[in-house]
Amino acid sequence: MHSPSAAQQPVSTSSSHPKGLYVLFATEMWERFSYYGMRALLILYMTQALVFDKEYSSLIYGNYTSLVYLTPLLGGYVADRYWGNRRSILVGGLMMALGQFALFFSASMYSAGQATAPQTQLLLFMLGLGLLIFGNGFFKPNISSMVGSLYPAGDNRIDSAYTIFYMGINLGAFFSPLVCGTLGNTGNPEDFKWGFLAAGIGMLIGSLTFELFKNKYVITATGEALGAKPEQAVAHSPVVPVGTDAPVRAETIDQPAGKSFASKLPMLIGLFVVVYALIAWLMSYDWVGAFVFAAMIVTPVAVLADNSITPRERQKIYVILILSFFVIFFWGAFEQAGASLTFFADEQTNRQMGSYTVPASYFQSANALFIILFAPVFALIWTLMGKRGIEPSSPLKMSIGLMFLAIGYLIIAFGVKGVDASTKVSMFWLITMYLMHTFGELCLSPIGLALVNKLAPLRFASLLMAVWFLATAAGNKFAGVLSALYPEPGKPAPFFVGFEITGLYEFFMIFVFLSAAASLVLFLLYRKLTQMMSEPVVATA
Repeated sequence: MHSPSAAQQPVSTSSSHPKGLYVLFATEMWERFSYYGMRALLILYMTQALVFDKEYSSLIYGNYTSLVYLTPLLGGYVADRYWGNRRSILVGGLMMALGQFALFFSASMYSAGQATAPQTQLLLFMLGLGLLIFGNGFFKPNISSMVGSLYPAGDNRIDSAYTIFYMGINLGAFFSPLVCGTLGNTGNPEDFKWGFLAAGIGMLIGSLTFELFKNKYVITATGEALGAKPEQAVAHSPVVPVGTDAPVRAETIDQPAGKSFASKLPMLIGLFVVVYALIAWLMSYDWVGAFVFAAMIVTPVAVLADNSITPRERQKIYVILILSFFVIFFWGAFEQAGASLTFFADEQTNRQMGSYTVPASYFQSANALFIILFAPVFALIWTLMGKRGIEPSSPLKMSIGLMFLAIGYLIIAFGVKGVDASTKVSMFWLITMYLMHTFGELCLSPIGLALVNKLAPLRFASLLMAVWFLATAAGNKFAGVLSALYPEPGKPAPFFVGFEITGLYEFFMIFVFLSAAASLVLFLLYRKLTQMMSEPVVATA
């Protein structure tokens, strides 16, 4: 982002924020309420009501969460070229509300004791997921990119505005598993419908809030409507330094890179088809997974194929691509929260607090609560270390984040070591693990997003942000693949790269080794990556 000179730097005369910020805050909070409320129930609904086994449920979960991170690329493009932010937000919000109601009607068809789900129930379920995936694509990038546009360029309130907006994300993520879990995760599969209904109502409230107040409050500093029509030039849109819900900047869905790109398009398409077919074959024709992983491989090739890249730009691009690779391992382990860790919370965690049984879905609120509590602490730590000249570089912070992830899984692995499948362990292990994972997220996710925006040459912003979100999508898909290895009594022990998973200890140790290995490799590389990131010093006379 280009900074105006001191003479041009606007200084706000007020510490208050425009009311439009709170409209966007409320809209985003309710959308996150809808998303995380549904996600808290998703894996439980599939196993308990649709009667899917854990392996197939994990496959569906991975497909859903990975596609949620891909569709914002499409939604941002459509908004920038055709619809504008406002229409995209309305369409996306209504699609997500319809998706939640489709899940409600699917869950309403459950019959007690059913051995298999009726076809109509399954069709409504898949329809609901599809609407949520595409609705999120239209909604998510567009509301996020509007926050900074409420202020004049360089306004000193922008950073705090994004902090407030980020709180909306985490408030929604914190309350939704509690509300939807209370209504839907009762131990009776017939009640899942009420959780989905609450999520759908939340999405409607968010969409209605935006529609009622957008014309009056969602305006620029000079009073012009925001997002009413496509805007092609958005190079000064701010970056949002947040966590797993970090939105796509509007400008990242912008023009293709260099002129040589078009001439190489047939070659790139052919490469994608070959890679896609090969991965699909290796993954037993998991078409969604093959698409995500093939895109993750071919998109960097498309970036590097551009002949206009200078040697200095190529160095920076390599840093982004290398760090994107490590991000896959982070999200592959972190996103077990909605999959295998929900199995663990439901089946092998002692959730009794006196006479009250804590619903398994409640534990998905832990991460959002810890972010609210500790994000300011981490920001303060980085600031204090920076003042003393000892702040870690971004690649080192990301290595530390991966190590926190490994520590979290090591804690829970020791918690289940030697414990048989009929014994439930203390909630302490799960909650402590989520605390470590939050520390890891705060070291990696906001740091990585800001780094991509800092290093990406302007004409490559679109493709390189696509690479970053493809890495997140690939990580979510990888999470589903790994969750499918969750051991089930009475079934053959699964294997992972020749390692037999005979119980939960072995299962959790997979994530310890993956995260720790990724952390150590990145630690060995961080000095070199830091050098590649740094601008060369120009000698002065």
